Amino acid sequence: MKALVYHGPGKRALEDKSKPIVKEPTDAVVKITRTTICGTDIHIMKGDVPTVTDSRILGHEGVGVVEEVGASVSNFRTGDKVLISCITSCGKCEYCRTGMFSRCAHGGWILGNTIDGTQAEYVRIPYADTSLYHIPDGADEEAYVLLSDILPTGFECGVLKSEIKPGDMVAIIGAGPIGLAALITAQFYSPAEIILVDTDPNRLDVAKTFGAAKVVQYNAVDEIMKLTLGKGVDVAIEAVGTPATFNICQSIVADGGHIANIGVHGKSVELHLEKLWAKSVTITTRLVDTATTPMLLKLITSGKLQPMKLISHHFVLNEIMKAYDIFGNAAKEKALKVVLTN
Repeated sequence: MKALVYHGPGKRALEDKSKPIVKEPTDAVVKITRTTICGTDIHIMKGDVPTVTDSRILGHEGVGVVEEVGASVSNFRTGDKVLISCITSCGKCEYCRTGMFSRCAHGGWILGNTIDGTQAEYVRIPYADTSLYHIPDGADEEAYVLLSDILPTGFECGVLKSEIKPGDMVAIIGAGPIGLAALITAQFYSPAEIILVDTDPNRLDVAKTFGAAKVVQYNAVDEIMKLTLGKGVDVAIEAVGTPATFNICQSIVADGGHIANIGVHGKSVELHLEKLWAKSVTITTRLVDTATTPMLLKLITSGKLQPMKLISHHFVLNEIMKAYDIFGNAAKEKALKVVLTN
């Protein structure tokens, strides 16, 4: 089969690889019909995720059709259309029993990280019964592929973790797909205003269409402090993963406010406790657990959530090298989420 293979920082190739097989009775093999590229994959290509080693097939998002199941799989059968969760859950360990699936003793974020992922024609899914979801017949697959990762990530790590309340002033630093997912789902809780910060004017224009009250392109700290009359924001969501964007959050958070980190950080950040220690500020981190996926599935099925609007480019799987180039140059290419069809 064809697959996108990582060979160290800055090195990737579309290669022929062996089709995966069922190794454990809890496995399923899924034929990929749609996959996509995540900002985390770009961090991997920069060398920010050392757990990803040479020859790994990347990708942790996708929808497809079950090709084969192990003897212990009871919820799925050959021919079922499924959503692949970016988080693999055994469903039985102490972490899974508390809903902290990202810390699963036998799974967690392993697809495209410590085992081969979804940017291929086929993928092996461990613990299929608790790591796949049925897709309704006739559903738009492109809507569901965005539910593999970015929607639950923006929602859980940004919105739920920051405990946004009605009337809050919220700033989201980074208007990429994850930041926009946080923007969309933050509106469930009726904040007073949401401010989006990014250096890409195209992404800021898109943010306005998704409900951003104000956008800021330059001098983010000064502009946000002006917009909030010097108070700062109740919630600052970091959705990039760089020291500069985390520092913006530290500089704009109000007394008693909350900094929620979503971004994947490959470098250390400087924590300014000399300024924050007396401000009663909460700082949270989280890897997505996908615990909210069933709820988000219902919202997509009902039409109340339409993530397809985040898709900017379409490719076939054999064009994935080009897709990486375009996604990696998002500002120039006006790229948001790219979808690859197999």
